[in-house]
Amino acid sequence: MENKKFDVIVVGELNVDLILNQIESFPEISKEKIAQKMDLTLGSSSAIFASNISTLGLKVAFLGKIGKDNFGDFIIDELKKKNVDTNFIIRDDNSKTGITIVLNFDEDRAMVTYTGAMAELTFKELNGDVISYAKHLHFSSFYLQKGLKPNVSDLFALAKEKGLTTSFDMQWDPEEKWDMNYKEILPNVDIFFPNEMELLLLTGEKDINKGLEKLAKYGNSIVVKMGNKGSVSWDKKKITHVKPFLNKNVVDSIGAGDSFNAGYIFKYLQGAGTIESQKFANLIGAINTTAAGGTGAFTCYENIMEIAKVKFGFSET
Repeated sequence: MENKKFDVIVVGELNVDLILNQIESFPEISKEKIAQKMDLTLGSSSAIFASNISTLGLKVAFLGKIGKDNFGDFIIDELKKKNVDTNFIIRDDNSKTGITIVLNFDEDRAMVTYTGAMAELTFKELNGDVISYAKHLHFSSFYLQKGLKPNVSDLFALAKEKGLTTSFDMQWDPEEKWDMNYKEILPNVDIFFPNEMELLLLTGEKDINKGLEKLAKYGNSIVVKMGNKGSVSWDKKKITHVKPFLNKNVVDSIGAGDSFNAGYIFKYLQGAGTIESQKFANLIGAINTTAAGGTGAFTCYENIMEIAKVKFGFSET
């Protein structure tokens, strides 16, 4: 493991989030509505995961693609602030950096995304040598990355060939086709992170247990995110439900699932078992909801643990 410069290498999409909060009512065609608050933050599932797991204390690098524009500059600056290595991010003169417009309503939201450069990254552009520098590979947003989509199974196979552990969060399918070949991909994925709805739509089942049973032949460990209902895991032995940490004053839930992933992998790479990793993941997901955007609540490990203690009564001792 001497050449393992990074704990985690993240391969995935990069975009900014323009977040509108305190909107007077849901938008209607031909009418103008007023939002009382606006934030421009680091967006994308992959970037939020990378930023927050780095803040927890791991060494993280990112492989992705953005444009040579102001949004791209913003993304690089924000990742660097969180000590994420950005040297392997591709910047393309002919591409525009993606953006997601987020309309928040209580704990729910509506989103519109321009994918831009994130949809143009291909498997051939990825530096396989860089992947070998890490102990763990995380990949997110299968459906948004059209250029990588045909070769995701190759990406995970490459990671296993180079001795990495792996995790995968497929995220929502905007086309709602749910055409992921999980039979080919999941055997090389150590931790699969769908949320409840994604699991059911992917498997065509109406019950979580049946959905897990369908994936059981191909998956290794599957952890299902269920928001304010906590999380459920399956690890070839049993199904385990872990209760949530509830935030009574949610600012927004953007990136909560990605922060959950970061909390789980942080503990997983320390050798923690499923239940301990799952509990910490629930906690980090809840902490995410205490500030705007997916990274606003995460400044340093000590501050994260202070929020955990004050707002959720959690202590490591």
